[in-house]
Amino acid sequence: MSQTYPSQLEIAPLTKPVSATVSVPGSKSITNRALVLAALASCDTNCTLTGALQSEDTEVMVEGLNRLGYQVQANWPRVVVDYVGKTLVPNTTADLFVANSGTTMRFLTALCAAGKGRYRLDGIPRMRERPIEDLLCALRECGVRAESETGNGCPPVVLDTNGLSSAGASIKAGTSSQFLSALLMVAPYFNRAATTSFRITIDGPLVSEPYVRMTEAMMAAWGISWEFDEATRSYTFDADSAPQHETSEYAIEPDASAASYFWAVAAITGGRVTVRGLNRTSLQGDVRFVEVLQQMGCRVEECDEGTTVHGGPLRGVDVDMNDISDTVMTLGAVALFAEGPTTIRNVGHIRHKETDRIAALATELRKFGAEVEERADGLTIVPKPLAGAAIDTYNDHRMAMSLALVGLKVPGVVIRNPGCVAKTYPGFWQDLDLLCE
Repeated sequence: MSQTYPSQLEIAPLTKPVSATVSVPGSKSITNRALVLAALASCDTNCTLTGALQSEDTEVMVEGLNRLGYQVQANWPRVVVDYVGKTLVPNTTADLFVANSGTTMRFLTALCAAGKGRYRLDGIPRMRERPIEDLLCALRECGVRAESETGNGCPPVVLDTNGLSSAGASIKAGTSSQFLSALLMVAPYFNRAATTSFRITIDGPLVSEPYVRMTEAMMAAWGISWEFDEATRSYTFDADSAPQHETSEYAIEPDASAASYFWAVAAITGGRVTVRGLNRTSLQGDVRFVEVLQQMGCRVEECDEGTTVHGGPLRGVDVDMNDISDTVMTLGAVALFAEGPTTIRNVGHIRHKETDRIAALATELRKFGAEVEERADGLTIVPKPLAGAAIDTYNDHRMAMSLALVGLKVPGVVIRNPGCVAKTYPGFWQDLDLLCE
């Protein structure tokens, strides 16, 4: 991926409400899960992914898998993962760089634990501040030597492994559901040569639960079976239930988190935006962002083509966004144009994302003139007369894309480091321009 971005970008206000139908690229969350599942299945078969997202996060995943010895050919948006033979992780050593991709760090850490050898995973300075100890603890329960190199519970991660030597593990997923998803995808392959079942038990609260449901649905598509016990909150993978790989081609949905920006454009401008290929049956929980917009006064329609949001007079809401936390910043932008305060609750875990998203959002919304009360697990936004401002993005793609939307109504909004969108949506600025023509 090669694209040039300016050091800062001024957003041009619109002169009329938007009326458009748009397509957004493939889901980053689904693409990176599909890449891991296809790589694991490549010990039996090959797989072609269609509609895959090309972005920094997915490119570092492809590079990491190739460094581990898998044969991944990316001709975006088509990606082919070739058969590599019966060895679960082909290479016995690898030094992997994941930039600031949380899915790549967490998923490949679990994948490497299934190998036999020594592996090291590292990323940019912010990745070295993002927690992973809960996943490492679970892997140690499985008999793997899995350590934070600096001892602070964050990357770099070093793994010395000979595969699993236990019947299961408990895992905490109160900081990130990716820890659980990572272990779930790899567990059936840990267990292929075992004579006993393998069990994963959830210990404590679970954040962003729809992403776990996404992982489960994709595992089922790859022929993986398990039993879940509600009482013990445990997944059991039987010793005699090896994955039945019937998936030779897998189509990746459009990205619902990316769609949220365009639905928000309709809300902010009082216009109409249809996003193709997404509705309430999507694997992605973030499609529920349209329900929040509906609570705020928008009208939502579904049809065969996709989901349409019609803007209207907006009112503030009080909403628990734990399940759709990647859209918190999008709601923050919309809230500036509502009548009355908007309160966002139960999202303390987003302080551990690409930046501390609660603190960063509060700081930048205040620059526009809003009154913001920051709390440990959320914030309350009280709209005030708005003014343009130079917005810092903290190298966080979602800060850039969400807060740029304010500039569609407020003159003088400048986004610093707009190139950070390359993490998940390299063509965002071009698509926004097309939408607003």
